[in-house]
Amino acid sequence: MSQIEENGGFFTDFWSTDTFDRKNFLGRNRIIAGLSEATVVIESAEKGGSLVTAEIANSYNREVFAVPGRVGDPLSSGCNTLIKTQRAHMITSAADLIYMLNWELDEKEQPTVQKQLFVELEGNEKKIYSFLTKNGKELLDVIALQCEIPTFKVASMLLNMELKGVIRPLPGKMFEVV
Repeated sequence: MSQIEENGGFFTDFWSTDTFDRKNFLGRNRIIAGLSEATVVIESAEKGGSLVTAEIANSYNREVFAVPGRVGDPLSSGCNTLIKTQRAHMITSAADLIYMLNWELDEKEQPTVQKQLFVELEGNEKKIYSFLTKNGKELLDVIALQCEIPTFKVASMLLNMELKGVIRPLPGKMFEVV
């Protein structure tokens, strides 16, 4: 409880005694869309909860971003449609998000950042990092296949790892260790 008091809290429409139910996810996502400055859809089929969340974020006049996927891939059609219909900005890296949200500091205000020597990687992030270190640059789908992790989870982990500064995206959904 002290960690929650120190670092954050809960926002919910539900009681602690309520059971986890799939129908409650949209209510949770409504709250997240309202609290967030931006919503990022990494991968989605033509219909999915993340698209509903993107629509809610748009209705709240929040920024919505989508990572484009391969044309014809059913799990990329939702993101591609959001971009095509101009309901989301296309992003291909964390730098795009920083630029589009105008999070850049003025050159004179920018602090000197020293690269972290020991970055904390969690669970499957270590597996992905080891794979990329051993094999060099690789496609998102190949990383997911070889590491035996679903693509949508790998995409999310790669974004986290990019934000930690340990990997970088390359054109064509490829990634490499920094």
